[in-house]
Order: sequence, then C-alpha cells, then structure tokens
Amino acid sequence: MLWSSSRTVLPLLKDASLPSSALVERLLGLAAEIDAVGPNSVAAALDLEITRRAKSYLAGLEAYRRHPYRRSNKAPRVLWREGTTRLLDYGGDGPVILVVPSLINRFYVLDLLPERSFLRHLAGRGLRSLVVDWGAPGSEERGFDLTDYVAGRLESAFDAALRLAGAPIGVAGYCMGGLFALALALRRPDQIACLAVLATPWDFHAERSQPTHFFGLIADCLPLLCDDQGALPVEVIQSLFFMLDPFSAERKFTRFAALDPNGDKARAFVALEDWVNDGVPLTAAVARDCARSWYSDNEPARGQWQIGGETVDPKGLRSPALVVVPDHDRIVPPSSAEPLAAALGGATVLRPPLGHVGMMSVARAPAMLWTAIADWLRAQMNAR
Repeated sequence: MLWSSSRTVLPLLKDASLPSSALVERLLGLAAEIDAVGPNSVAAALDLEITRRAKSYLAGLEAYRRHPYRRSNKAPRVLWREGTTRLLDYGGDGPVILVVPSLINRFYVLDLLPERSFLRHLAGRGLRSLVVDWGAPGSEERGFDLTDYVAGRLESAFDAALRLAGAPIGVAGYCMGGLFALALALRRPDQIACLAVLATPWDFHAERSQPTHFFGLIADCLPLLCDDQGALPVEVIQSLFFMLDPFSAERKFTRFAALDPNGDKARAFVALEDWVNDGVPLTAAVARDCARSWYSDNEPARGQWQIGGETVDPKGLRSPALVVVPDHDRIVPPSSAEPLAAALGGATVLRPPLGHVGMMSVARAPAMLWTAIADWLRAQMNAR
C-alpha cells in the first residue's frame, strides 16, 4: 500500500495544491524534473522499482521463515515465582545484581545468544546475575497498573533476591525497566547498593513530537483496543510502533536477503527478529498509564510521576548511579535520557555509539559497553 501510493500520487504531483514548506518545495522541484524526463518514462521506472523492492523484501521474509535457528527452551534456574512473573538465576560468583527489563518485550533480549548475553556477561565478570521475567499477564495480573507491577510484583522479586544476597544488592534497569528500577531504589533506599539505568527515557517530550503526540492522543482509546481479557494485544502494540516507521520492515528484510544464511550475522538477525515478534500483551491500566502519564503528560520530567502515592524523584536517590545513554538510540533519544542523568546529580554517564536494541544485541556491545557496566557495578558493590 505504501509503495503503491507513490504510483498513485505521481500523475497528480505536478498540479497538486499544497501548503508552502521546505518539503513541498522539494516535491515541486521533483515534479519539474519528472516533467523534463517524461511522466510516462518515470512511471515505468517507478513500476520497476516497486517490483524490485517487493521481490527483495519477500525474499528476505521467506529466508527468515526458512532459517533453521530456534531458541533453546532450556531456562535458567527459577529462584522465585508469583503469578506469571519469575526471578531467573544466571549464576556467577559475587555480589547480587537484579536486572529489570521492560514489560513490553520478553526479557531475553538480555540473553539473546550464548555469545551475546548481557546477563551471562555480568555473571562472568564477578557478579551474581538475576533477571525478572515478567511473563504475559495472567488472571492475577489482569487489573495491574504500574504501581501493582513496581510496588507489588517487583518488590516481591527484590525481596527474594535480597534473601539470596543477605546484604544490599545492585539493581539495573533497561528501557522501561529503568523507570521501574529507579522507583524501586527510592522505595528501598537502605537495601540497594547501587543503581544502573540503561537507555531509560525520562523527558518524553524531548525531540519526539510525533510519537509523543500520537501516543498521547490514543491514551483514552486504548481500552477500546483491548481483548476480552482486558489486555492490549501484541498485534495492536506492534501495529502502533509500526506506524511510527512503516518502512522499517522493508529495510531490515531487504538487508537480510543479502546475508549468507549460514553466517553468524544471519543467525543473530533471526534471533533478534524472533525476540521482536515474541511480544507480550499489556494490561489496559499499564497501557493507559504509559500513554497518558508518560507520553501525554510527561509526568516523570515534570516531577509528577508517582508509584504507590510516592513521587519518583531522582534527586532523592542516595545510592551511586550509572546512566547509559546510547548515542544512536532512536527509541529513547539521548535528549530524553540525559535529563535523568542531570536529575541524578553525580551519576556516572556512559555514552556508547550504539542503538537502543543494539546495545544488547550487536557483536561489539560486550567490549564497548557491557564490561564497563559490569566493572562499575562490581566496584560499587565491593566498595561497601
């Protein structure tokens, strides 16, 4: 549909009445070039290009479907379980670190492949690595909002990790999990030795006018999109993010079509794409809270976001803090994450030249970032 719209608009471009803007000026210049070359020749070339792109995209999609890689079903040891939430133990000898992932995707982007596993990397650098596996919401979680997940479920998992450690532990949160980890650290100040927030948004109105406006507008409509169980289905969530960058699928599958299917790059692509498509539903209350409190009202940056009636104020954090702000992050732009680093005062800040998902998935991430995170966490824990 998107490709075909180019073909539909082509004959109308020359005579279209459009408001003045820099983009319109470019379109008018393009219309003049088309007229000079000949509209019929350009239309024929456009048809060929649409066909070429469609074939390349479909070839990549079919190559992905045929690829033999499948993630192992063997899971780490379960230390604790409540409802659909589990606490998984990735082992390691040393101080305990609790890693908090986002609710909106499965935790295992942090353990994508044996050779690309942030959790196993921490365990190999002198830390005891634990991670929260939220799971999909079940009957117990159906009415959960953000407070239920943080002040209820996350604190219970934290207590289990604390019992294992017998001493204050470190907490690290990735993306949305960073907001949860910060709220937890403020609620349990005497039991948290240090806090790391990785690619975590704080100012939701920074440089993201279109997504912010979009998610804010649909906040009150989200209950209408929920299923019979009161959850926002994965397909709806995927569609909402798809609309922010409709051509992302074309780009990535076209690139994949050119890879050696037996190579490491193809295997890593399939592992990551499987994770992307293995999403979980959100409860209606969580979806509404995120859309309204974060994207629409920007409550974190305005000092108004609350968990369990308590304001999540970074200035109140007493533990050492690390903030990772990936330079190439398009999901959480640096301008959204930097204000959290500023609000935390003397936080250590790392700015790796990586993307939001890439910081947990690309081959160079361990040397470029993971070791620095592990070393900082271990140093803070050993300094106590």
